[in-house]
Amino acid sequence: MPYSAITYSVEQRSALITLNRPERRNALDDVMIRELTEVFTLLNRNTQARTVILTGSGSSFCSGMDLDYLQRFSQLGQQENLEDAHSFLRLLLLIHNLKKPVIAMVNGPALGGGCGIAAACDFVYAAREKAKVGVPEVRLGFVPAVILVFLIKRMGEGAARECVLRGDILNAATAKDRRLVTEVVDDDKLSSAVFAFAEELARTTSSSSIALTKDLFMRFDEMEAKDAVDYAAQLNALARKTDDFRKGIDSFLNKEKLEW
Repeated sequence: MPYSAITYSVEQRSALITLNRPERRNALDDVMIRELTEVFTLLNRNTQARTVILTGSGSSFCSGMDLDYLQRFSQLGQQENLEDAHSFLRLLLLIHNLKKPVIAMVNGPALGGGCGIAAACDFVYAAREKAKVGVPEVRLGFVPAVILVFLIKRMGEGAARECVLRGDILNAATAKDRRLVTEVVDDDKLSSAVFAFAEELARTTSSSSIALTKDLFMRFDEMEAKDAVDYAAQLNALARKTDDFRKGIDSFLNKEKLEW
């Protein structure tokens, strides 16, 4: 179906989702959040897409929440604002817990909520010169409440505190040092590097193993320690019965190169 705030396509086993409000620097509003939520929900059931690439159109990845949109919501009641915050949280959880690898291709500034979206992804590739990553909320009288858990997961609490409390905006190299970014790539090579990495993931990893492993990460977040290790043992036993496991073991024992 057509979308107004994003574009979406699947080619060569990779889904490409592009935030498509370049005139607003791909700022998030309720329409974009709703459309992203719909696409990521569909992707969990899409067997053609092995990996997901998320990027922005124009010169920005995502400049954060649309300030006009936030100002409009600030005039509404507590319940409306709470429901809106939950909508964004559901999107971040959906990205983070998707059963496929999600790669953020940060082609320009990823600020505030945009930084949170990148942090929720499994891998973050950033353009060396154009990418800027940060959380300036405290400089705007706002609080990075919804995205903070994903920043802590990626950076660790100490680094997240330092970044958030100063309202830092980091260049790509510094963001990599702080563990917000996986790889820094020359701007003109960013797209080719990301698509090559996505193809490598699809070729060298089992889709069922990826899905089960990401489920295990999600369960570890939700469970107490004893329940988590019990669940891990059950998942280990379950994985041994999958077709992908048999295929992988046979390939290894027969010294055959395996491509998925």
